Amino acid sequence: MKSSKTGCIGILTSGGDCPGLNAAIRGVAKAALAHGIKVVGILDGFRGLAENRTIPLVDLAVSGILTHGGTILGTSRDKPHKMLMGEQIMDMTGPAVKNARRLGIECLVCLGGGGTQKNALHLLKEGGLNVMTLPKTIDNDVAFTDISFGFDTALSIATEAIDRLHTTATSHHRMIICEIMGHTAGWLALGAGIAGGADVIMIPEIPYDLEVVAAHLLERRRSGKRFSIIAVAEGAVSKTEAARIRGSNKKALEKKAAQRDRELLKMIRKLPGRETTQELHVVQEPMASRLARQIQYQTGIEVRLTSLGHVQRGGTPTPTDRLLCTRLGTTAAELLFRGVYNVMVAVQGAECVPVPLEKVAGKVKLVPPDHAWLRSAKLVGTCLGDEL
Repeated sequence: MKSSKTGCIGILTSGGDCPGLNAAIRGVAKAALAHGIKVVGILDGFRGLAENRTIPLVDLAVSGILTHGGTILGTSRDKPHKMLMGEQIMDMTGPAVKNARRLGIECLVCLGGGGTQKNALHLLKEGGLNVMTLPKTIDNDVAFTDISFGFDTALSIATEAIDRLHTTATSHHRMIICEIMGHTAGWLALGAGIAGGADVIMIPEIPYDLEVVAAHLLERRRSGKRFSIIAVAEGAVSKTEAARIRGSNKKALEKKAAQRDRELLKMIRKLPGRETTQELHVVQEPMASRLARQIQYQTGIEVRLTSLGHVQRGGTPTPTDRLLCTRLGTTAAELLFRGVYNVMVAVQGAECVPVPLEKVAGKVKLVPPDHAWLRSAKLVGTCLGDEL
């Protein structure tokens, strides 16, 4: 067997947890070890790299984790160039790269979604550190890959939830809203809505008209259908809201909201027993709760709400995701063996292929207006909120 062009790699998981992370870690590590490559596990994402917290990933360490949810390495949403250290936001790119060099890491393998792709590219451009990424997200919105790992499991969980809501909706003749994850991309809500037989599906890519939605729901009542299921992506917006966003400076709005959140979090940190080095998250009311009130007012019919939240990200990955993670992980190891760096391992057709990271980072894969799923949804009578 030829000797590997890569002697040592690091693996980290970044961003939100996701079904299949352990399966992907296992796939990369086992295949890399088989090629004679040393594997270092980085704890808690980019923060662990900046703080030099690692574990050796030998064969025994990744044995038996294929079916486990979460990540044995831990994760965080920290960015290497914007990391909260004590009370200050600091650029930790230098320490992160220095630690990688000291550990002998020739390529850093990063498992994550859109943010992780950008952070990995930052380490490459600003620190000269070789990187490789694997596309992880339940939103399925990473560009240049047909599918991201974690999506199939989340799709199954969301679909099962809609199935279960159907029995309550039919028994009590109610309208039930099921809020599904997806801030900017509607793949999960659309797929689960179609698979679960939702009567209305609302996604970020198609701004909805509340009067159209209400008219559709009332027409169902008049035709003798005394229940309705509404699948809503958390990032869905009305046509009025979409027009307001288009007509304003989006970056200015985001900056103002971020400043408001920072001031609130600063107050929280000053409370007794609230010291933390991690960035905190401002809890907000689910968009769907406001939507439920609006639909109830428009129709005069009782509306109930279920927000799936983090349930979609937890638990055992499906066989499809386990297979996908193993394929992505082993392909990554084969590329590392050949000395191929600075790419994302993508699924395109039946193959796992390397795509230049610079091409991927910063891009988002949204549901196109002519997608086959949308056509199928309309043909079975599903309302997408834009027209009757």
